[in-house]
Amino acid sequence: MSVALRPARLNPLDVVRLAAYGLRARPLRVVLSAIGISIGIAAMVAVVGISTSSRAQLNHLLAALGTNLLTAEPGTSFFGEAATLPDASVAMVGHIPEVSAVSAVGQLADVNVYRNREIPEAQTGGMAVYAARLDLIETISAELAYGTWLNAATATYPTVVLGARAAARLGIGANTIGTQIWLGGQWFTVIGILAPASLAPELDYAALIGWPAAKAYLDFEGDITTLYLRTDPNAVEAVRDILAQTANPADPNEVDISRPSDALAAEAAADVAFTGLLLGLGAVALLIGGIGVANTMVISVLERRAEIGLRRSQGATRGHIRIQFFGEALLLSALGGGTGMALGAAVTAAYAALQGWPAVVPPWVLAGGTLATLAIGGIAGLYPAIRAARLAPTEALAA
Repeated sequence: MSVALRPARLNPLDVVRLAAYGLRARPLRVVLSAIGISIGIAAMVAVVGISTSSRAQLNHLLAALGTNLLTAEPGTSFFGEAATLPDASVAMVGHIPEVSAVSAVGQLADVNVYRNREIPEAQTGGMAVYAARLDLIETISAELAYGTWLNAATATYPTVVLGARAAARLGIGANTIGTQIWLGGQWFTVIGILAPASLAPELDYAALIGWPAAKAYLDFEGDITTLYLRTDPNAVEAVRDILAQTANPADPNEVDISRPSDALAAEAAADVAFTGLLLGLGAVALLIGGIGVANTMVISVLERRAEIGLRRSQGATRGHIRIQFFGEALLLSALGGGTGMALGAAVTAAYAALQGWPAVVPPWVLAGGTLATLAIGGIAGLYPAIRAARLAPTEALAA
């Protein structure tokens, strides 16, 4: 009485061993194919990681600076002429119960700043000169990089605080505080340099002098260019609705109201759209990597026909052959994907550290990268695996 032997089944560990053996036999080709997958995965992880880190920095910045800053500026009249804000607008806005702080600046028209009096007048460097109230720096949550801010004494003398980019253009830094610059046809002494003002970027290119000094030395008439105010975070919209009428009761339609934090929110939204574009490019790279895996596996089947025939003649079933080559494709893709995820995370961490951002790689990106890797490997290895399984033992051995 004969007993029919059932073909042995390959357990997962056997499949991994067989796949690893097949890959070790052709290391150079495996490395080149894995590079294609790793580039695609690294691109996707790095793009999402850098974008997420950037948004995390923006959110941190908004949390630190607050979203309760509003600005009011004079717009245009009904006839298209430049409007103005009343001198009393600061006091009137300050009477709104929900307003916790209010300040203002006034731009001095036709007043420029130069490193010295020898600079041609046309070379203004795009810098503006503002008269500033003493409470400006607290209201906009700005910080000093070097030196000191204006006070009740220095605001009456020809002293100036420079915005971050204005100082850079003038070549003034920490070691040159106290330098004099040529401002409005007169020497002003630099007493401080602001750090970049995220919610008031216009001040980065500005030279700020005291309100009394502007009137005394530069014939400033006191016209308000921008009014800054802080409100109760829960009453931002309510204050926004009445701000124009309060700042300029006679002509509220000539007042432009804005919320600087909206610009940062828009920047984050634009960042999301740009991330989508780069992810598309990463997907193309991943697809190319998948084609490389498929090409490697097809060539492997052609080169290993004798091996396939020998295994079939020793009792390996078509299922065994199919799962072996399918496993090789998955393992090859997994090697490339793992390397790509590590590389993408490293690029994200390095770039975030360079920019001073928190490094954030969302877990869903790693999970998605793993699934994408396995999907690409499975699709790329499916046809070669089926083709290998269809080879008859005699045909394969005769090849």
